[in-house]
Amino acid sequence: MQILFEDTHLILAVKKLGVPSQNDPSGQISMIDLLSDFCSAPVFCVHRLDTAVGGVMVYAKTKQAAGALSALFQKGEVTKKYYAIVHGAADSGTMRDLLYHDKRINKSFVAGTRRKGVKEAVLEYKTIASGDSLSLVDISLGTGRAHQIRVQFSSRKMPLLGDRKYGSTQRCPIALWCHYLAFMHPFTGESVAGECMPPAADPWTRVSLL
Repeated sequence: MQILFEDTHLILAVKKLGVPSQNDPSGQISMIDLLSDFCSAPVFCVHRLDTAVGGVMVYAKTKQAAGALSALFQKGEVTKKYYAIVHGAADSGTMRDLLYHDKRINKSFVAGTRRKGVKEAVLEYKTIASGDSLSLVDISLGTGRAHQIRVQFSSRKMPLLGDRKYGSTQRCPIALWCHYLAFMHPFTGESVAGECMPPAADPWTRVSLL
């Protein structure tokens, strides 16, 4: 397991594809399990990546730190950047939608109007490479809604490569990776950042990151 930063309050690590962010009812080994073993003490989940998605995550090592980190996420004071490979030709811009997450089927939808359970979702993106009807985009996430990136691109007919739940027909891992996470340490006031590139394996080998 790759550790990017650790102190007495928190730990930044890279979540591999297929590993749940938090304890899973099925009993599958999660990041909570792995990091608790690594730290020889409990850790606390303050944000999530979908199980099928990998990348940089931060966990709290105390309940006090969990509350402070959760507040940073809620106030939008954490910088989150993702790489994604999408079907079609993307350019650059801002996506702003109203999203509704149906917990019964664990799927999000773009909503036409505000109503109970509907939340605004915002992201910015730019294309950094393209080829074979695919585009590699760098995404700055403004909000952290369930399946946000996946449904916002899918709704514009640019589903993520391998994301069969939201429209891709390709059988491969979902091409979504949190490559950068940064924030001001809630106790020391220092800048904390973690960065990690996607693995050099399918689907990331289909479009060059260079």
